[in-house]
Parts: sequence; structure tokens; C-alpha cells
Amino acid sequence: MAPSAHLREELTCSICLDIYRDPTTLACGHNFCRACIHRVLDKQKRSGAHSCPECRKTFKKFPALQKNIKLSNIVENFRSTQPDQDKNGVFCTYCIHSPIPAVMSCLMCEASLCEDHLKVHSKAPDHVLCDPTTSLVDRKCSVHKKVLEYYCSEDAACICVSCRLDGEHRAHQAETLQEASEKKKKKLRNVLQKLLAETVETEKRVQILQEHRRKLWRKAQSDAKIATVLFKDLRKCLEDLEKRVLINITRQTEQASIPATHQIQKLEEKKQDLSRKIRHIKKLCDTTDPLSVLRESHTGDYCDMGGADNDDREKCDKLIHAGGDLGAAGISHALYAGLSDIIIGVCRRAYIPEAADILLDVNTANNYLYISGDQKTACWTDLKQKRPERPERFQKHRQVMSVQSFSSGRRYWEVEVGRSSSCRVGMCYATMEREEGNKSIIGLNKKSWGLDLENNQCAVMHDRIILILSSNITSNRVRIYLDYEAGRISFYDLCNPIRHLHTFTAAFTEPLHAVLCVAEGYVKMSEEPRRCEVSTQPLLTLEEYLRSFHRSLTDRCALH
Repeated sequence: MAPSAHLREELTCSICLDIYRDPTTLACGHNFCRACIHRVLDKQKRSGAHSCPECRKTFKKFPALQKNIKLSNIVENFRSTQPDQDKNGVFCTYCIHSPIPAVMSCLMCEASLCEDHLKVHSKAPDHVLCDPTTSLVDRKCSVHKKVLEYYCSEDAACICVSCRLDGEHRAHQAETLQEASEKKKKKLRNVLQKLLAETVETEKRVQILQEHRRKLWRKAQSDAKIATVLFKDLRKCLEDLEKRVLINITRQTEQASIPATHQIQKLEEKKQDLSRKIRHIKKLCDTTDPLSVLRESHTGDYCDMGGADNDDREKCDKLIHAGGDLGAAGISHALYAGLSDIIIGVCRRAYIPEAADILLDVNTANNYLYISGDQKTACWTDLKQKRPERPERFQKHRQVMSVQSFSSGRRYWEVEVGRSSSCRVGMCYATMEREEGNKSIIGLNKKSWGLDLENNQCAVMHDRIILILSSNITSNRVRIYLDYEAGRISFYDLCNPIRHLHTFTAAFTEPLHAVLCVAEGYVKMSEEPRRCEVSTQPLLTLEEYLRSFHRSLTDRCALH
């Protein structure tokens, strides 16, 4: 028996008959796999006694289990010297007393051999040796019981020599297993290269999307911080506005109450004078001496007080009806003025998308497209323009790109479309096709996104996918809104209120240009984008939302 066989026997657990797994020692000195001895001792709990599976030594309590570190290291070293054998799990057919890993298998004998038995094995040619395997029968012909040596390409089957010479495959094209295997390996290597290339490309896309997602989250965090600061400022501004309105109410009330206070003081003095006179008259009335009553010289004045009373009544009524309070209308006006200032301040501090000033690039314009001198308007023409040939010029379709390109941030611009125009507006990469063919049309390739307008009907298109929009354009102005980091291109109909038409989403990889296609009529880039009243359609900018809020506030204040 080989030395490795003796060592394997020493390293074998007597319970599972396999190499130790986490060897554990009992107090008696015998070793077992931790899982194996736990399983045995747990079963012994039912009988109320525990004992060693080998020496039968009993333990009153559940025995303490100690890991045998030294034995564990020996086992690991033994496993590392025979990784392939352990992995194959094929043992020598002739080592019946102790399982010894096989190093080869004989197809003729249908047996697996260890190192010792391989030395004494027959060296005859018909005894074909191969790597250790348990499927020896599968390597022989099921008809002739001979070793499979050839491959029939017509039937895609492995055959023996008898099948090739006398059997049903004798007229077929056959080759050795080695040759057929190499051919198949060659094809598999080609497939492998394609799969590896596709894996690399897929990994790139995953990385691009992951980076895009990280950018979105970073942008969201930045926007959240901006929003937090804005709302904090709004709350402070509203608190300050509340204080100012309350102070204003108090001040105006104080100012309005000054004439009333003066009149109250005068009336109080009059009351005191009247009380004095009343006491004096009562005293006269109670006097029994007629001479004293008649000699009183001031009683005539008491009878002429009617005019003074009328004056006091008129002054009182005038003060009451004069108002002087701030009132609902005054409060509404103060709120409107204050909130207007707040909204203007927020607009200045907020990150409002910039209105881009777009100029058309004459060097890209098709020669049947007229470009105005200010580079703002593109018109259809049947008179060929005498422009020099350039590689960046659109050759067939009446299209033109913008001079400006955008690779970050938020921008928007507006185009004016002639009522009788048939056109397409949108965005594209500078690498979009310029030669003849459909691939150079806006929206019919992967590098452009377009809105098609014809007879007030509209559709959006990208990568040859066309979506007819259910709602038609009702104005002659269109807004294009770009949020590069978020990967959004949005189109709006600038009717009143503004109406959202469609939004494309993509992971942009190149700078974007504005692009126009005029089939009929004209398209004019707006010099000063119109500030329009808006409704709560998707993708409203903060600027548009604040204006909507401002208008709503104005209407609400007007009701008061």
C-alpha cells in the first residue's frame, strides 16, 4: 500500500469514512469530524448517556469538544497535495480495503488505477488510458463494445473502428476524436472571443449607466440642498413678511385712532363740564329761596347747548365712517407686494435654466436651405445656395445644426414655426450622418431626437421609432428644454398655458447641438424666449412654477 494510503487512513473519520472536516477531540483522545460527533452525541441524548464511538468510554455529561488544531493543519496540507484527486472523487478499483484516489482509468479494463496499480497495468495498445472517470461505459461503442476513436461529422456521433469500417458509418466522412475535438475547440474559441468582447462591451455599458446613476444621485443631493436652502429662506421671508404686515396693521391702527383719542378727550372734558352743570342745576332746583334762583346769571347758557351737541355728533359720525383700518384689501395688497418681492428674490437665488441664444451654423446648412444674415431663421428654397462643399454640410435633406453645443447644465430655447411650415426640430450629436440617406434625417438614427410638425399635427422620433402624439400643437412656437445631466430632452407647446408634449430620456455621451429640418416654410430661432404663463404640466422648471404660483396669488388677492 502506498504511503499516501496509510496517511489517508490515519486522517479518516471513523463515522463518515472520509477525510476529517474540522477535526475535534474527545477527552479519551479519539478524533472525529465536528459535525459527525455532534450528530452521534445528539442521538445519545435520548438514552441519557454519552460514549465515544470508538472506545465506548462513557461521559456523565455532554463531553467537551476541543478542536485538534495540529491535526487540522495536517489535513489541510494533505488536501492541498491532492486537489485534483479529491475534486474528481474517483478511486482505484483494485484498492478494496481503503479508498485510494485514481490517477488514470483504463477504457479496455473499465477500471480506475492508483499509482501502484498503474505500474503493473498492461502496456498493450488496446488498453487505452485516460483521465480518471466514472463513466467508462460511455466511452465505448454500445454496439461493438469497443473504444470510441472516431467522430462521424454527418451524424454528429462518436464511433468505434468497427462502426467506421463495417457499420452504418462506413460511407460517411469520419475523423479522429482528437481532430474533431480541435475543430470544435477552434469554433468554441471564436465564440468565446465574441462572448468576451460582448462581456467587455456590456461591462462598459454597465459602468456608464452606473456612473450616470451616481451623477443623478449626486445631482439629486445637490438639488435637495438647494431646495432646503430655498425653503429655509422662504420660511424666513414669510416670517419677516408676517411681522411687517402685523407691524403695519398696528401702525395704521394707531394713526387712525389719534383723532378718535383727541375727540374722546374733548368729550371727557365735556362730560365733566356737564356733570358740574348738572350738579349746579340740581342744587338750584332744590333751593327753596326764589330770590336765589332768579338771581343766578348763568342759567341762560345752559339752554343754548343744542348746537354744540350737534357738532359733537357730526364729528363722531365722521370719525366712525372714516375707517382708517388696514382692512382685507389692504392686507391682500401688502401680501401681494411682499410675496412678489419674495418670488423675485427666490428666482434670483435659484438655479434657473438659462435661455440659450442659438445661432444656425451656415457651414452645416443644406444648399437648398436659406439662412438669414442674423443666423436666426432657416427657410425652404428651391434655389441652390452657392456655398462651398464641406464634410459637415448636410448633403440631401434641408437641415442645419446650431453653432453652439451643450455638454452640461440646463438650457432651453424657443423656435417660431410658420403656420404653413412642415418642419422638424430637436437635438443631435455632431457625429450624426451628413451624407445622403435616411440615416442623416433627424430622429431616424441613434444620434438625434426630433419633434416633427406638419399641419399642426406632431410626432416625436428617435432611432427610427416614431410616436404620433395624441395632442396637436396649437401655437406657432415650440420650446426645447435640455437637462444634460438628467438625460432629458423635452418639448413644449407655447400656448396659454404652456403644454408639455413629450420628453426623451437617454444617457448622453457627446455634446448636443440644436438641429432643424425645413421641408416647407420657415423656422425662426426666438431671440428673446417669451415668458409664458404656465400650467402644472410635467417637467415644469422652478421659474415656471414660481410664475404660476405668483399668478395664482394675484387672482386670490384680487378676490378680496
